[in-house]
Amino acid sequence: MGIYVDPGNESFRSDISSDIYVDKTEMISILNSRIGTNRRFFAVSRARRFGKSMVAGMLDAYYSMGCESKEMFAPYKISASPDFDKYINKYHVLHFDMATFLNDANAYRLKSESLPDSADDEESNRIRMYSNPINLMNDSILKDFRTIYPELINKEIMSVPKAVEEVWKSDGHQFVIIIDEWECVIRDAKDDSDLIMDYLKYLRGFFKTEESKQFLALGYITGILPIKKFDGESAMNNFTEYTMISPKDLAPYFGFTEEEVIELNAKKNYMDIEEIRRWYDGYLMSYVDMTTSEKSRVNLHIYNPNSLVEAYTFGECESYWKNTGAFGGLNNYIAMNMDGLKDAVIMMLTGEEYPVDTGTYQNDLTSFKSKDDVLTALIHMGYLGYDPATKSAFIPNEEVRDIFESAIKVGEWNDVSDALRKSDTLLKATWENNSGKVAEIIAASHQDYTSILEYHDENSLALAIMVSYYTAREHYMIIRELPSGKGFADVAFIPKRGVTHPAMIVELKWDKNVDTAISQIHDKNYDGKLKDYGGELILVGINYDKTEKIYTCRIERA
Repeated sequence: MGIYVDPGNESFRSDISSDIYVDKTEMISILNSRIGTNRRFFAVSRARRFGKSMVAGMLDAYYSMGCESKEMFAPYKISASPDFDKYINKYHVLHFDMATFLNDANAYRLKSESLPDSADDEESNRIRMYSNPINLMNDSILKDFRTIYPELINKEIMSVPKAVEEVWKSDGHQFVIIIDEWECVIRDAKDDSDLIMDYLKYLRGFFKTEESKQFLALGYITGILPIKKFDGESAMNNFTEYTMISPKDLAPYFGFTEEEVIELNAKKNYMDIEEIRRWYDGYLMSYVDMTTSEKSRVNLHIYNPNSLVEAYTFGECESYWKNTGAFGGLNNYIAMNMDGLKDAVIMMLTGEEYPVDTGTYQNDLTSFKSKDDVLTALIHMGYLGYDPATKSAFIPNEEVRDIFESAIKVGEWNDVSDALRKSDTLLKATWENNSGKVAEIIAASHQDYTSILEYHDENSLALAIMVSYYTAREHYMIIRELPSGKGFADVAFIPKRGVTHPAMIVELKWDKNVDTAISQIHDKNYDGKLKDYGGELILVGINYDKTEKIYTCRIERA
């Protein structure tokens, strides 16, 4: 019906009309179960391009009295819910995107800065007033209310919460309030404490007054970060938070699940499923399923939905996310280079997990006191995955890895950047059986990483080798085996489908010799792990003499 008030179902209609649509309507049943209860406040923070807008459009279509959507939802899972008819199109909906008002207010602010101090006409005063996003939001939505309810919302009604209250009093229908990017004011106007406090006080009118307890059926806000706590202002403390670290029972709706991707891929025979996994899988969402008698923990692999749709649309896997500003954002955090951050990123680039304490993070993009705070912010923004079982962060997939590589190469981590560039030369030297060149490049990489990695055993040596051969990921699936107590740590390079380069086994030794390394490959019959590979195999033995601080290498072809 309106732009912000009682919207129609056009957004959802567009989504279900797309070539690629995954049914997420079951999420509505979770929201329905909380309507009218003390737990009807949902704060959902997830990374950009993870479907926040699509969900909001779906909720508009289901709840809004401004449209008729029963037939539209009939083919989808929510239609089987016992409460489907009870709630569909039964509520007033107020839905707005705060980021739009903030961006427009910034444009007004630029105009106001060019106004002469003496300017006091109506247009100049309007420009100054709308430099404040709260004023702009308030007046824009009130205009919508007055268009729909001209007799009810007169000029004496000066705030949107008051307009909501008046409409509810008039017809008795409660409101579902949906705010997209609700925390953008806190995030982007971080230095304007007065504006932030005014904004939080304004939000109280929707969620924390005696009147709102009566007119609010459901509150649903979305953002990138969890709710930041402010002393003396508790406008949002009644919200249950669903985050990239703790998604709770909304976990299946944060992206595409493994089962959904398999079904979608098979339906249209899009692409190689293993390649799809490598590029877009990796976000681990964990929650306890309270709907079963066992109340068991569920661990879901979640795919980046927008990037997956792009890949299916254009028929190839690449870093679509990098083209949306993600690269620039990550580069800012890489540049912080807090103590230990470089170590963490290097380990994760090699495929390792890195322990992170997420409890100290202040839920903003400025109050960083340690590398843990930076890593936690990167988890919330989708640059890293998080394993709650090990409390560790990791690079989830090839798309994000590509963003990290680009950020490092143009950033200030010259030692890491140089080592990544050398890895192409190292791989070529290995293919060419140039053992002297291989030893030389690895020794140079060792010097690059002396200040980063502690060289004290085969395990740390293996980590350095993984970085040295970093770009081999383009051609190989790399399998790292940790030391087993038998004094070895080897790395296997298995060619990807369609790759003509030989497979490789790299055996590492610490204070022994390269002949021992090669002999161990033969003795342990490592080539047996390549039983499905019928091509050539390169055996690489590398030894580091910690006394002489030199590398030696021997290469054989089997």
